Amino acid sequence: MDEYNSFEENKINELRKKKVQNFHLDIDQDDLAVGERYRELENIEDDYREDINSYSGDDVREKMRKNSRNYQREEKRQLKKQQKYIDKQNKRRFRIIWWVSVALVGIMLAMFLMVGINDMMGLNRPDEKKVTVSIPENPNLESVSAALYQKGVIREEKFFNLYAVLTKNQDDFSQGVFEMRTNMDYEAIINHLQSMQNRKDIVKVTVTEGMSVVEIAEKLVKKDILPDTKEFLELCNSDYFDEDYSFLKSIKNADKRYYKLEGYLFPDTYECYHNEDPKLTITRMLNDFETRIYNDQNVEGYSKAQNISNIIKKNKNLSLNKVLTLASIIQAEAADSEDMYVISSILHNRLESDVNTGVQKLGLDSTKYYPYRSKKAVPKDQLKTFKSTYNTYKFRGLPPGPICNPGTEAILAAINPEDTDYLYFCHDKDGKPYYASNLWQQNYNLSQID
Repeated sequence: MDEYNSFEENKINELRKKKVQNFHLDIDQDDLAVGERYRELENIEDDYREDINSYSGDDVREKMRKNSRNYQREEKRQLKKQQKYIDKQNKRRFRIIWWVSVALVGIMLAMFLMVGINDMMGLNRPDEKKVTVSIPENPNLESVSAALYQKGVIREEKFFNLYAVLTKNQDDFSQGVFEMRTNMDYEAIINHLQSMQNRKDIVKVTVTEGMSVVEIAEKLVKKDILPDTKEFLELCNSDYFDEDYSFLKSIKNADKRYYKLEGYLFPDTYECYHNEDPKLTITRMLNDFETRIYNDQNVEGYSKAQNISNIIKKNKNLSLNKVLTLASIIQAEAADSEDMYVISSILHNRLESDVNTGVQKLGLDSTKYYPYRSKKAVPKDQLKTFKSTYNTYKFRGLPPGPICNPGTEAILAAINPEDTDYLYFCHDKDGKPYYASNLWQQNYNLSQID
C-alpha cells in the first residue's frame, strides 16, 4: 500500500514537472517594450529616491517645501506683515512732513496776516507825508494797488487786493490824480479814491449861453476833458438818460431832432476831469439844468422866489420843450438881454399871426444851417445837398427842437415876452437892433444898416 502510494506520488510529480517545462508566455514585442520602459522608470525612481536621501538633495526638499500651500500662505502672511510695517512707517513720515508743512504755512500765513493787518491799519509806514497818486485810465485792482505801492501809500499790494475783494470794492475805482497821505488805512484809501471830489486833475470849463451840442463837445476835447467828440454826441442823441430825468421823457419827437439833448445842457462853469467818462460830463450838465428849472430861485419881475417849471405850467400855450426852442432862437438872435424880450415878442406875434400878415414862416438865419452854425461850418462833402429840417425859411412854425443851449435870461424872455406889435427885426454890424411892424419898415431898416 505504501509502495502504491509512493508510485502514484512520483507519477504526479513527473506530470507537474513536464507541465512546468512545457509552460511559456506568449508575449509580443510591444509588451516587452512596455516592460522595459517600466524597469527604466523604476531605475529613475530609485535614483530620485537616492538623491532625496542624499546630502546634496536638501535644496530639492527646500523647493518642495516652498511649493507647498502652507509655505505660500505663510510667505503671503509675512509679506503682508512686512508691507503693513512699511505703510505704517510711510504714514508716520507723511504725518511728520504734513505737520511740518502745516506749521510752515501757518507761520507764513501768520506773518502775512500780521504784516498785512499792520499795513491795513497804516501802522508799518513812515511818518505822514502827502503824495500825488495817478490812477491810470480804465483802472483795475492790480493797477490801482501798483500805483499806491509805488507812491508808498501801501506796503502790501496782495493784502490790499485781498481786502478790496473781501469788501467788494475791487471794481469801484476810476482814473484821476489824487493827493493822499502815506499813513492812511485801507478803508480811508478806498473811500478817498472812490470820491470824485478828491481828484486833483480838475479842469474848469465854461459852457457859454448859446453854445450848441457840437460846440460844447469840441470845447471839451480842446480842454482835454474828452478824448474825442464821438461818444459825447452819440449820448446826446440817445435815450440813455431818460430814466433819470423826466423832462427828457416828455420829448415826443426825438426822432426828428438832430440832437435830443440840445437845449438841456445848461450853460455854466463846470469842474471836470481829464479824460473823464462823457456820461459823467453830460450828467453834470443835466443835473444843473434840473436845478435851474425845477428849484425855486429869484426871478426878475417876481417878488418871490419862483420855480421856472411852475411858471411855464401856468401858461397853457407853453410847454418846456416849446420854451426851450423859443429861448434857443432868442439866445442865438438877440444882441443883449433887453433885446431878448423884444425878439421874444416878435416870435410870439409871428406864431400867433393870421394868414393875412404873411409871416407864418419865422425866417430866422440861426436855423438855416442847423446843426451847423453857418454855411461855412457845413462839411464840404455835404454842402451841395445839405438841407436842414430846422430851416424856418422853408418850414412853418418852430423847428423840431432847440438850436442851442439857452441861459436863464433867454428862457425867462421866452416865457415873458415884451408887449409889442413888431413882426420884424434886424441888427447892424455893431449889434444895434431895429424893429418893424410891417415889411415896409423892415426894408427901410435894412437899407439903413447896409
